[in-house]
Amino acid sequence: MFIRGYLRASTTDQDANRARAALSEFAIAQGHKVAAFYVENVSGAKLERDQLNRLIDDSHEGDVLLIEQVDRLSRLQADDWDDLKARIQEKGITIVSLDLPTSHTALTASGATDDFTKGMIKAVNGMLLDMLAVVARKDYEDRRRRQAEGITTAKANGVYKGRKTDEALHQRIRTALESGMSLRKTAALVDCALSTVQRVQKDMKAAI
Repeated sequence: MFIRGYLRASTTDQDANRARAALSEFAIAQGHKVAAFYVENVSGAKLERDQLNRLIDDSHEGDVLLIEQVDRLSRLQADDWDDLKARIQEKGITIVSLDLPTSHTALTASGATDDFTKGMIKAVNGMLLDMLAVVARKDYEDRRRRQAEGITTAKANGVYKGRKTDEALHQRIRTALESGMSLRKTAALVDCALSTVQRVQKDMKAAI
């Protein structure tokens, strides 16, 4: 059994590695260690995530996908969550989340739990995972709604200025692009989202 830690943050302004120590300490406390970490800055509302896809592809039956909270794995709509679960189940991966204590039994010694209890725990875990995924999605939608309402109010009051541009980051991106570097390599070099590089490139072309 390999334990693979998944770390996600929504934007490059957030530290996706923040929970790395917590996951490592948890695994050690259970008598295991995390074999690999998969880290990315991308919205949990997106189904297609490069590092999550790589984690699933790298995994084998019996491996564990370790997360801090269910919302690190999913803020997906119901259909997308069903698709992700199906992929994970097809590979025989078990999800263990620090905020879901019943899932921790997956890390107990083999044979320590009888088959009936294992089956019951698996069923309960599945139900709780679904519930937490729904809660995570609702939280995402509520925050988006409040943000939109705040922007609307700010615009009505003439005080909305939009998100402040990170000029230092944009300059590093421009320098990399001007040197002939590809979009993806630029994003990897300056450690930002590909969409940010694409926006800077668009602005550069518009300025010509």
